Amino acid sequence: MSDPMKAWDGALVRTWLERRFEAARRDQAAADKQGYEARDDYDKAAAEEWVCRALRGAPSTDDQAAFAARVKQLIGQDDYPVTGIHDDLRFERHVRAYLRKLAKMTKTNEGFENRWRHQ
Repeated sequence: MSDPMKAWDGALVRTWLERRFEAARRDQAAADKQGYEARDDYDKAAAEEWVCRALRGAPSTDDQAAFAARVKQLIGQDDYPVTGIHDDLRFERHVRAYLRKLAKMTKTNEGFENRWRHQ
């Protein structure tokens, strides 16, 4: 599933999810201040926040296979309940795109060490 030289680090994944959650909240606030033109940015940040919120407290972060299964389960979900977004379809599209990115990171076990605000 991943490079045998690099072991899965659940604490690193939880830290990454927490930092991305906080960055998404800041991005939502910035987009909200920009107004109508930044609706897509707001929905994109809300999608990232939703994904991080759904995964950050999960016990599956300690095991790579369990975490991958949880991400796959979320991708297969029909809808993603949330309030306060501008466009439901755009939000769902952003959630699925972010989940696919996370699935790829989980499979390769790469990218979780990058904790910069902008990725």
